[in-house]
Amino acid sequence: MIFTGLLCGALLGFVMQRGRFCLTGGFRDMFLAKDYRMFYALLIAIAIQSIGVFALIQMGLIQFKSGSFAWLGTIIGSFVFGIGIVLAGGCATGTWYRAGEGLIGSWIALFAYMLMSAVMKSGVLVPVNEAFKGYTVPTNSIPATFGTSVWPFILILTAITLYLVVKHLRKPKVAIPALRAKRTGLAHLLFEKRWHPFVTAILVGLIAMLAWPLSEATGRMSGLGITTPSANILQYMVTGDSEKYINWGVFLVLGILIGSFIAAKASREFRFRAPDAKTTISSFSGGILMGFGASLAGGCSIGNGLVMTAMMTWQGWVSLSFIILGTWTASYFVYVRPRLQAKKQHSASVTVA
Repeated sequence: MIFTGLLCGALLGFVMQRGRFCLTGGFRDMFLAKDYRMFYALLIAIAIQSIGVFALIQMGLIQFKSGSFAWLGTIIGSFVFGIGIVLAGGCATGTWYRAGEGLIGSWIALFAYMLMSAVMKSGVLVPVNEAFKGYTVPTNSIPATFGTSVWPFILILTAITLYLVVKHLRKPKVAIPALRAKRTGLAHLLFEKRWHPFVTAILVGLIAMLAWPLSEATGRMSGLGITTPSANILQYMVTGDSEKYINWGVFLVLGILIGSFIAAKASREFRFRAPDAKTTISSFSGGILMGFGASLAGGCSIGNGLVMTAMMTWQGWVSLSFIILGTWTASYFVYVRPRLQAKKQHSASVTVA
């Protein structure tokens, strides 16, 4: 459990750090810059995982039960989580891997995220969490809702993803000036060359697929997950109950930190960076909203947006939609509205002058 959890997490942290696989930035750029590249990358990772995991299920190597769909908690929690990741400067996984780069603001957001997740799962807010999750529909599986096999849905997802990716790759490329290479061979490819988001997405999808059999071999019947394992670390530190709180997922998230640190050190990107007071408050507030929202929604941008989408559940796709909507809402108030107000004030001052 320790070895495979740390290994899978380290691979994920390494790949995400080197590939700058940031869903917060990707969702934000969809709204601010009409740049959909990271969203297409997410679809690649989802499609690869979906094909691989359902193939493993069909071969009888792993099991999966979609359960019921807690629609109210998913909608409200995902929207709140989307707001939180903008304030925190990264989603759940992004916060973990940026903490491994030495970003103090991410450590602050990570602590707040872990704290609120633990409060929602075993603290004073458990009744709130359970109340929202009481609003459910019995069927969470999209194929089961329509009484069909999952493979037509996977085929549709794969076809749409391929179309969008090919369309994007055919666009005229903008030449980006690059610094002179200081390394050669594998070291250059791993630690210096800019990774294409689509290549990173393929690797993330494969790691997400690998997580299922590794996790289930330890009795944890799930794939990648960030929120509950993050809460489990704090719960273990408070209670000391290793049997209840120490599992494969805990070593997964710790592995993300290790893998990111290795990647950042090897690529000379690791350094401690302390935030100013405003960023500190924003990071902590964002972490609190992330922990609250992810717990309410039953998953974060990875647990719901990458894993449960790949499993073709209503929870996954509804959650992803509202995470994006929450991100866009926060982006408007954090980036767009201040810019419009500043422009309006400038115009007014010019008119008066």
